[in-house]
Amino acid sequence: MLFNSLIFVVFAIVYFTGSKLIGNRVRGRLAWLTAMSLLFYGWWDWRFLFLILFSGGVDYLAVLGMTRWEKHRKLLLFFSLAANLGALSIFKYSGFVAHNIDSFLGLSGQFSLFNNIPEFFLITPVGISFYTFHSMSYTIDVYKRKCPPAKSVLHFFAFITMFTQLVAGPILRAKDMLPQMLKINPISKEEMWNGFRFIVKGYFKKMVIADNLAPLVVAAFSAPGVNQSSLYWWCTMIAFALQIYCDFGGYSDIARGFAKWLGYDFNDNFNHPYISTSLREFWTRWHISLSTWFRDYLYIPLGGNKKGKLRSDINMWITMLLSGLWHGAAWTYIIWGGIHAFFLSIERILGWPEIFKKSKFLKLLGWFFVTTQVLVAWVFFRAKDVGQAWEIVKTMFSFSGSLQTGWGLNGTIYVSIIVIREMIVASGIREKIDWSIQKWMWFETVVYALLITFIVFFRGVGSEFIYFQF
Repeated sequence: MLFNSLIFVVFAIVYFTGSKLIGNRVRGRLAWLTAMSLLFYGWWDWRFLFLILFSGGVDYLAVLGMTRWEKHRKLLLFFSLAANLGALSIFKYSGFVAHNIDSFLGLSGQFSLFNNIPEFFLITPVGISFYTFHSMSYTIDVYKRKCPPAKSVLHFFAFITMFTQLVAGPILRAKDMLPQMLKINPISKEEMWNGFRFIVKGYFKKMVIADNLAPLVVAAFSAPGVNQSSLYWWCTMIAFALQIYCDFGGYSDIARGFAKWLGYDFNDNFNHPYISTSLREFWTRWHISLSTWFRDYLYIPLGGNKKGKLRSDINMWITMLLSGLWHGAAWTYIIWGGIHAFFLSIERILGWPEIFKKSKFLKLLGWFFVTTQVLVAWVFFRAKDVGQAWEIVKTMFSFSGSLQTGWGLNGTIYVSIIVIREMIVASGIREKIDWSIQKWMWFETVVYALLITFIVFFRGVGSEFIYFQF
């Protein structure tokens, strides 16, 4: 079920109506949230409800065992991680592994490992990477005594199945969400307005910006051959960078907005990443819930930066490569993670982040380098295979060919809108405007009325969110 679909509008009306009728009964609210969230997920394919119930059930029982058998805590944690990562690997990576083994050994036909995998296991369940990480964070945090166990099985499943973030994040932490879900706080008018703002901004980013840029990007990467214009590919990658930012950032905003209306607070998942002046800063602004998850549950347990510079660099490489693999079972995603790891290593060696802070010119230079690195990495993220990605990168740095952008009037308008928005944020103009609360209220009313007008009349061709595939 897509946020940008009519059926979701009906779903939301039914959910909030039912929630209003249930009132302030916590168990009733949790049961209603769980039931409706399972309906939301099962709308895509009801068979995979058993997978999310299995993943959650294993973690709930593991934690229950930890509270009863103290000496077996580590064994139960291992059991939980093995079950979750095993299910994730089977459904998301078995085809990739089998295909690479077949290629290496030259297997084909009935002897091919790939051809002998049941078709059901070659389907990647929507959002499996997200809800697996939600559930794993619960077990790990309880094991480390950073989070108390859920009060009931209903309490736990309401957390991992919550429809607002179930299929594309942000990735929530049990220690942040479980306490919130035991409270029924009246939702103030201010919170209702804040939720509305997030939702409108999210739909605008997705339906107006991302969905209008998507056809340009699809046309470029679906063409029979690689266009030989360098400018064309730089502009295509700018369009894709803004498309994926507005697509995923839009989903996160919508999720935060509906969470506000449910009475919950989600942390920011995107904080204007394309104004970063170092790649390290970029990863504190892009997909924050994922980057902090890998930091806390992989990078730091590996030793972080406490075991010397070389070990710190190795830990960072492992983290980034696995982050790439998390996004998809393909070499293009692993290379994408490797490119980020390579430039992060260069930043550490040369001390770029500190150098670029010394003047406005150096900040601008740092921004240019980071943006170039990110755009090149996005080529591998979006390309259908490594061969296509390499041809595109070579063309980009050939600085030859016709002077065509591929944007057309439509693309130019929507690229300009988001670029101007990010420039305003980077300049800090808004913080310098000394308006009264009344003026800001009138200004915001006009702005959100315009955004709604754009959503209604200038939306692109509807499509599912990019991160549903992860």
